[in-house]
Amino acid sequence: MTKFSDLNLNPKVLKAIDEAGYTTPTPIQAGAIPPALEGRDVLGIAQTGTGKTAGFVLPMITLLARGRARARMPRSLVLCPTRELAAQVAENFDTYSKHVKLTKALLIGGVSFKEQDKLIDKGVDVLIATPGRLLDHFERGKLLLTGVQIMVVDEADRMLDMGFIPDIERIFSLTPFTRQTLFFSATMAPEIERITNTFLSSPERVEVARQATASETIEQGVVMFKSTGRAREASEKRNILRMMIDGEGEKCTNAIVFCNRKIDVDAVAKSLNKHGYDAAPIHGDLDQSQRTRTLDGFRAGDLRLLVASDVAARGLDVPAVSHVFNFDVPSHPEDYVHRIGRTGRAGRDGKAMMICTPKDEKNMAAIEALIQREIPRLESPLGGTTAEAGAQAPAPSETPRHDQSGDAPAKPRRSRSRKKPEEAPNEAPETNVVQEIAPQQAEPAKAIETAPQDDARNETAPQHDAVTENKSSRSRGRGGRGRSGGGGNGGGGDNNKVVGMGDHMPSFIALSFDDRRTG
Repeated sequence: MTKFSDLNLNPKVLKAIDEAGYTTPTPIQAGAIPPALEGRDVLGIAQTGTGKTAGFVLPMITLLARGRARARMPRSLVLCPTRELAAQVAENFDTYSKHVKLTKALLIGGVSFKEQDKLIDKGVDVLIATPGRLLDHFERGKLLLTGVQIMVVDEADRMLDMGFIPDIERIFSLTPFTRQTLFFSATMAPEIERITNTFLSSPERVEVARQATASETIEQGVVMFKSTGRAREASEKRNILRMMIDGEGEKCTNAIVFCNRKIDVDAVAKSLNKHGYDAAPIHGDLDQSQRTRTLDGFRAGDLRLLVASDVAARGLDVPAVSHVFNFDVPSHPEDYVHRIGRTGRAGRDGKAMMICTPKDEKNMAAIEALIQREIPRLESPLGGTTAEAGAQAPAPSETPRHDQSGDAPAKPRRSRSRKKPEEAPNEAPETNVVQEIAPQQAEPAKAIETAPQDDARNETAPQHDAVTENKSSRSRGRGGRGRSGGGGNGGGGDNNKVVGMGDHMPSFIALSFDDRRTG
């Protein structure tokens, strides 16, 4: 069995490793450290939680032990996708370089430029940065990358997901061609493959596990959930989450709850606190000081539940996370592997549970295809009642229509298809009256008059109330369609009715017409 003492590391580095309590390297460390010490480029592919960070930190410290940094010209550069991962790398350097006189600087967002500039001006051996903040310093003229001897890109596939690939390519172009490059990733997307072919020179490929696989020490499960209504889905999912946490009991010593959206991170954390759980949110919109306090509290065991977005899926080195709860099914299947990799680290047992709604089934199928195994289905904490209620709810088209009283179904709507006019009744008014009132509508009005099957019903229609009369008066006053002259509101007329519109006849058509003409 390979030991760290067999890897030709600096004795002072070996002493720090021993003091940290490690004796045996992980497979990625055993495969990457020897070629890195030889000065070769390394392409490391391994699932999260396998110790990739020490795989490049240990040889870097050994190689940089001799030499001196110059102002504004770091000797090595480590690029990380998130602030948390960059901070973790910095902690690893502090742990393993405490017996070696090396300086470092951490360039991340949310921290004052002034303090970072002071460190760079003094000269640093190791520069650990996120791509955006690094380019900010470079564009301000505070940083030169022409002295970089070793360049590390950590979690390259996450860089791709976060849109950092153009920045990575630019940073590569600012460093010397003779640099040594260590490139680590959990998956190898086509874009990542292109970058390695462009910027790495005959790299030693170290692949210790099948790409995008979950650790065998992690017990996985998924609850298939169907809500009773779209408006209630989020609250019902939060209820299921609480029941899942309660179901694990004392076995759930601490856990990370992952959500797809930052707004859901805040909502879930607030809901858990409201129901008496010890929880706090962490995502990219929070201040760096708040994120740091939250992570420190979680690492120290003062915080039981950490509700996070994918910003925390990479780089959280908390060895004893007992559970991971996926409140949402991740959109990218690779993110599932990184999320559940926060538990079951360093050979420990872990448990990962997920809530899947019908709209998430496509994403879950992609996850199962990636990890090449079916995620076991778990019994719903609700006993299936939620899904059954949702399935039995009548569709809107099946719900009977009711009238305004709600007591009985409304009558079917009468068809408005026109029939061929029959002979007009004798009591209908002369058409010349209609033509005088609205000449442009003479023919439609004439057709309306001829519908004998509705005569009896309209002859017995009740008189209109005052409100209807007022509305009718206003309708007659528009467009010059009312009676001209001093006819008034139908005073002294024959009260002949215009018939033929059935139950849906507009009130203004039922008005009486006065066949008396003014002089």
